[in-house]
Parts: sequence; C-alpha cells; structure tokens
Amino acid sequence: MKILNPENVVKPASNYAQGVVHAAGAERMVISGQLGLRPDGSLEEGLRAQMERAWSNVFAVMAAGGFEREHLLRATIYVTVPGQVGLYREVRDEMLAGHRCANTYLEISALAAPEFLVEIEAEAIKG
Repeated sequence: MKILNPENVVKPASNYAQGVVHAAGAERMVISGQLGLRPDGSLEEGLRAQMERAWSNVFAVMAAGGFEREHLLRATIYVTVPGQVGLYREVRDEMLAGHRCANTYLEISALAAPEFLVEIEAEAIKG
C-alpha cells in the first residue's frame, strides 16, 4: 500500500492518510461495524473501553481472514458522545501502533442501542 498526503491538500489533523493506494489484484476484506462488545456479548463500560474493544474486534475479524494490522486500508468511526475526537485519536494511535490508514470520524445521535457509544467499520487489503 502507498500512503498519500499530498502537499496541495490540507495536512491531516492527526495520524491518518488522506488516501491509500493498493494493487488491484489484492485480496480485500470488508469488516462490518464492530461495537464495544466482549466475545460473551457483554458491553465494555465507558467510551474509551468501548473504542478499544471495537478496535480489538476489528483486528480479530481481520486475523480470522489472515489479515494483519498493516493491511488495514480504511476505517469509519461512529461516536455518539460529542466532542471526543481527541480521545478517539489517542485510542486509534495506540491501537494502530504506528500504522496509518484512511479514516473518517463521525459524531452521530445514536447507534442500534442507546448503550452503544462507538462503532467502527473497516476495510483491509493484502497482496
């Protein structure tokens, strides 16, 4: 993959890529929205814990398909708690451990249930 942050586009506000290029012959994984739910179905408490668990769930789905963190191409993050982009960036950077991908962060009014505070959907490419 090739990370793009062109000089004629505003510099990313944090550690993400404005664009990512991959070879057309690659294997692609599309990951459904992941919540802050543990494998037993119980919900993590608090926004940070739900963010961390949602990322862990994304990585678990990727691993099940033979993908690694470095294969992550893009992520879309939906958060129901306003004003938490700073916390999100901190958690994302910890969870991605230096990897950059395309990112979209959205603050929305609700997810499928009121106790869900964050959902992360993603795409990964390898090959």
